[in-house]
Amino acid sequence: MRGLGPESERETRRNVGGLRRILPFIAPYKWMVVGAVAALVVAAGSVLAIGQAIRRVIDHGFGDDAVFIDQYFLALLGVVAVLAAATFGRYYLVTWLGERVIADLRKAVYGHVISLSPAFFETMRTGEVLSRLTADTTLIQTVVGSSASIALRNLLMFLGGSVLLLISSPKLTGLVFILLPVVILPIMVFGRRVRRLSRDSQDRVADISSYAGESLTAIQVVQAFCHETIDRLRFAEVTEDAFETAVRRTKARAWLTALVMLLVFGAVDAVVWVGAKDVIAGDMSGGQIAAFVFYAIIVAGALGALSEVYGELQRAAGAVERLAELLDTEPDISAPAEPTPLPADAAGRVSFRDVTFQYPSRPDLPALDGFNLDVAPGETVAVVGPSGAGKTTVFQLLLRFYDPQGGQVLLDGVDLMQADPGEARSRMGLVPQDPVVFAADVAENIRYGRPAADDGEIRAAADAANVSEFVDALPEGFATYLGERGVRLSGGQRQRLAIARAILRNPPILLLDEATSSLDAESERMVQAALEGLMADRTTIVIAHRLATVLKADRIVVMDHGRVVETGSHDELVRQGGLYARYAALQFATEVAAIAPSAASA
Repeated sequence: MRGLGPESERETRRNVGGLRRILPFIAPYKWMVVGAVAALVVAAGSVLAIGQAIRRVIDHGFGDDAVFIDQYFLALLGVVAVLAAATFGRYYLVTWLGERVIADLRKAVYGHVISLSPAFFETMRTGEVLSRLTADTTLIQTVVGSSASIALRNLLMFLGGSVLLLISSPKLTGLVFILLPVVILPIMVFGRRVRRLSRDSQDRVADISSYAGESLTAIQVVQAFCHETIDRLRFAEVTEDAFETAVRRTKARAWLTALVMLLVFGAVDAVVWVGAKDVIAGDMSGGQIAAFVFYAIIVAGALGALSEVYGELQRAAGAVERLAELLDTEPDISAPAEPTPLPADAAGRVSFRDVTFQYPSRPDLPALDGFNLDVAPGETVAVVGPSGAGKTTVFQLLLRFYDPQGGQVLLDGVDLMQADPGEARSRMGLVPQDPVVFAADVAENIRYGRPAADDGEIRAAADAANVSEFVDALPEGFATYLGERGVRLSGGQRQRLAIARAILRNPPILLLDEATSSLDAESERMVQAALEGLMADRTTIVIAHRLATVLKADRIVVMDHGRVVETGSHDELVRQGGLYARYAALQFATEVAAIAPSAASA
């Protein structure tokens, strides 16, 4: 699945009906909606009532009824007080509703996306998902928490103001509606250009952020290749481009402001001029013309606001569709309606039976082709082979990140496609080749393996993985914050932390993806000893390249082009003189010479 392109996004923006997709998120808070609408109606009615209050003050406050001037002004003050209270209620309720709905929407989208299989992220960029989760939801928040109420308020003001205009003077009302298109159409046309330039300006600012973020993230590479001068020039070009776009936007907005002032006040001047002649002729009172001007300004302002809000509603509709596209994506991997339970006593038997698999992004290139493997409970199997042989794919299918196109993957005799993925994964512990360290403290990173673990169990796992040695030297020990992606740790320290996480999980099946590849010789020796204790009496599958790992395996499986081509012990495979012997001689010549001269000669 790919992100929406510019063309499809523009098409989406034309249909504000897409906003109905957020109604299920608003429905639980219907009483807040009712309160907000009530406050909005009262506020709009209060604004319209001000016009009548102005008319009475002018027509009666300065004439024979001057004795009532205090009451008139008190009444006007009362209307303003009601308006203030209603505005407070509307703003609070609508803003609360916007924040609440967006919080629920973000949780729903994140909760759904995190359940999608890795196949989804092969074709969908993570940055695109994050953009929808942040920028798009912020746009929707603006609509729910502001624009929708502004649209409804201005619609009420337009309708109510138009009725009161007609009551005040049918003649002048006709003149107003003749002038409205003359005023609004040029503003709308010019306003579209301003909005387009605003979007271009935002895109250029995003380019600045993207370029700076990329170069700063790779600052060591930038400096190592003496690329600072070139990056400065390129950043300057991007910045100047953003500046020129901003200038064009500012100039267009300045022209729009001038055009609005000229057309709006010119139209008001024309209407007041005609109304003034009617007052002189005795066809209207001073209060009527004052109220009429007040309502004319309200109607014109409401219409202008509606045109602006409509553009925001269009953009928000596009954002809703983009989020709905995520929510509508069905997970490729899910539990069947009635999953087959795994045996209560986890033996840890693993079987691959004639498995065929191609990744969704590479449908013409089989990752596994007729792959067969049986791992007995408690057995340690090392899987070796050249890059692209399908070793990591074995782990991907066993963890059920993907389902095979043919054959079966069995765990304790149960086909994984018939089991609950969560139950199956809970019986496995993974130590990846590129260890993942989260932006949290040390203890939280280790506790990721078993969230209910106490501090004593975390400490024991850290001791077993040779983690405590360097953690105790950190400023705050196990409470030390490790930074994004564990930037405060070395590669070997991150690897040991991942091993401690697997040790804490204490699973029936261990999956080690070259778990000692980033360790120095001394750390490797200590961690290898810890792993040997952990691997005792449990099934272990190791993707291995180093002989220290391979030699301790019960069995070595050699893969090539998605198939098992050799199997046996180290000595047996070396004597066969096949792929394993050649691979060992090429990759580990020094170790082979010290451990197995026969392999070196091969």
